[in-house]
Amino acid sequence: MSMTRTPIHTPMIAVKNLFARGFTRRGLLGATAAVLIASTSPVVLAATPKDTLVLAWAIDDIITLDPAESFEISAGEIMGNTYDRLVRFDVADPSKLYGDVAESWTVSEDGKTYTFKLKPGLRFASGNPLTADDVAFSLQRAVKLDLSPAFILTQFGLTKDNVAEKVKKIDDLTVVIETDKAYAPTFVLNCLTANVAAIVDKKLVLEHEKDGDLGYAWLKTNYAGSGPMKIRDWRANEILALERNDNYYGEKAKLPRVIYRHVKESATQRLLLEKGDVDIARNLSPEDLAAVEKNADIAITNRPKGTIYYFSLNQKNPTLAKPEVREAMKWLVDYDAIGATLIKGIGTIHQTFLPMGLLGAIDEKPYKLDIAKAKELLEKAGLKDGFSVTMDVRQTQPVAGIAEAVQRTFAQAGIKLEIIPGDGKQTLTKYRARNHDIYIGQWGADYWDPHTNADTFARNPDNSDNAASKPLAWRNAWDIPELTKKADAAVLERDPAKRVAMYTELQRDLLKTSPFVIIYQMVETAGVRKNVEGFVLGSTSDSTYVFRVSKN
Repeated sequence: MSMTRTPIHTPMIAVKNLFARGFTRRGLLGATAAVLIASTSPVVLAATPKDTLVLAWAIDDIITLDPAESFEISAGEIMGNTYDRLVRFDVADPSKLYGDVAESWTVSEDGKTYTFKLKPGLRFASGNPLTADDVAFSLQRAVKLDLSPAFILTQFGLTKDNVAEKVKKIDDLTVVIETDKAYAPTFVLNCLTANVAAIVDKKLVLEHEKDGDLGYAWLKTNYAGSGPMKIRDWRANEILALERNDNYYGEKAKLPRVIYRHVKESATQRLLLEKGDVDIARNLSPEDLAAVEKNADIAITNRPKGTIYYFSLNQKNPTLAKPEVREAMKWLVDYDAIGATLIKGIGTIHQTFLPMGLLGAIDEKPYKLDIAKAKELLEKAGLKDGFSVTMDVRQTQPVAGIAEAVQRTFAQAGIKLEIIPGDGKQTLTKYRARNHDIYIGQWGADYWDPHTNADTFARNPDNSDNAASKPLAWRNAWDIPELTKKADAAVLERDPAKRVAMYTELQRDLLKTSPFVIIYQMVETAGVRKNVEGFVLGSTSDSTYVFRVSKN
C-alpha cells in the first residue's frame, strides 16, 4: 500500500505499528516514544537521533490536513513543508517571488489572464504524475468546497459555477487563470503562495471521493501532496510526523523525518530542550528564553512574524456593540506591562492591523492604560457600574497570561471578565460560529500583501449569518460597508504610493472605531540545539521550512 494511502489520524497508535511503518528502533525510542507519554511528563528520554528533527510546539490548533480547509498557524507550517504551489516567496526577502512547480508565467495585456508553464517530469509522493490537470483541479476544488480560506481565491471573481471555465488546463504543462478585474499582478501571485492554492493529487483524492465530496472527508486526515516532505502520522494534540518525499522534484529534505510533539507548557519545552529530548522548542516564555540563553548547547533564533495578537468584541452583544465600549476597552490594556513581561523577546507592542514589514504598515500606538478615560467612556455608554462579559481563551502562553492581565485591568473599570479556557480547536470553532463575547487570539498573514489583513479586518461584504465570505470582521458581526469599499479600492490601486496612503487611512479608521483591540506583533523565537543547522523562521506561518534543516 502506498505511504500516502496510510490513514494518518488514528485514535490509537501502537508502538509495533510505528515500527511497521518504517521508524527505526533508535528513532522511535529517541523521538516518537516520547509522545506516547503525556506531554507534560518530566520523564527524561534519550537524545534525539541524528536522522530525526524533533520539535516541541503547541499544535492543538490543527483541525484538518486538507489545504483547502486548513487555516491555522501550526497547520500552515505543515502545509508549507508538504505541499507545492505554483509560486512561492523568498523567505529571505518576501517581496521576491519564484516558481515552485511553475517554470514561468505571463500576464495578459489587460491584466486579467495569467498563464503558467509547469516544470516537466513532476510527480506526487504517491508516484502519480503532477500535471496542469492537477493544478486546475486543486484550485477548482478549493473554490467548490468553499471552506474558510477559499476567499483568497474567490476574491478574484471565481465561483463554484464559473471556476471550471476561469481556471483550466490548456495542455499537460500549461494552466490558465482568469480574474474578474485587473489586479496588481504581485497581489494575485502572492495569493497563489497561500496554502489554499496548494496542489493536491487529483487521482489519489478522487479515489477516496464519497458522495461527490471531492475527497474532503478523506483528506482531512490524509495526505496527497508533492512537497519536500510527506505527512506520515497525526495524532491530534499529541504528535505529527513528517517523512522525506523521495519523489520531490527539487533538493531532497536533508533529514529523513521530522516529528512535532505537542507540548503546551514552556517549562516542559525548556526541560526537554535542555536534556536534548527535543532539538527545537517553539513556545518558550520570556523567562525560559532568558534561562536557555545561558546554555552553551542552545542558540536562540528569532524573526518578526506577519502575525498579530488581538482580542475582538462580538457586535452581536449589544453592550460590546456600543462605540464607547469598544474604545474604552482599548484604554483598559496595560500594553507597557505586557511588553515588558509577557511578550519580552517574543513580541513588540503593535496596535494596527497591518504588521510591520507589509506595504503601508504604520507603527502608531495611541493607546495606553488609562482607567479614568475608560470609565468616562463607559459612563457615556450608560454603563457607569460596569458589566459582565466572557472571553474565550486558548490555554497557551502568552495568550492565557494576557487574558489574565486584561481581566485585572478590566476589573479596575468595573468590567467583570470571565475567562473560558479551551484548546485551539474549541475556541476557534466557537469563534468562527460567532458564538463568543470576546475572543483572544492571533492572525497570521496568508500571503505577503497588505490585502491579506485588510481583507479580513477591514472588509465584511455580507454580515448575514449565512454569508459566503466570513472574515474576522464577519466573525465579530461588524457591518462596515464603507470600509469594505475602501479596502476594495486599495487592492485595485496599481500606484504603490497611492496604495500606501489608502492603507494608512484604513489603519487609522480601524484604530478608533473597530471591535479589534490589537496588542502586539509576534517576534517568533525558538530555542535550538547547537547541533541543528539551517533552521530559519519564516515571516508567515507556512514559510518555516524544516525540510532544509540538518543535524551534525
